[in-house]
Amino acid sequence: MRNIIGLFMVLSILVILPTVQIVFAAGDEAGEYIDRRVEIWNLFFRMMTVAFVVGAVVSGTLIWLIWRFRESNPKATPTKYEGTGELDR
Repeated sequence: MRNIIGLFMVLSILVILPTVQIVFAAGDEAGEYIDRRVEIWNLFFRMMTVAFVVGAVVSGTLIWLIWRFRESNPKATPTKYEGTGELDR
């Protein structure tokens, strides 16, 4: 549970920091403007980087789980929920 909370904290920081940076990027003096196209592309690029990293981790985890718990794995044993094929009463 602690790992999930830590992951959500990291992901929320990755979302909040670029947003705060855009908010405080506007200057007080006249003549300082933000090019919104550049800022939107920058935010899109950062979010896509995060999405690809999270997707790679999830895909890697799924591949590992499928490979580890495949039926032909010699170390695979039935869990207590699967039983041995007999009716346990």
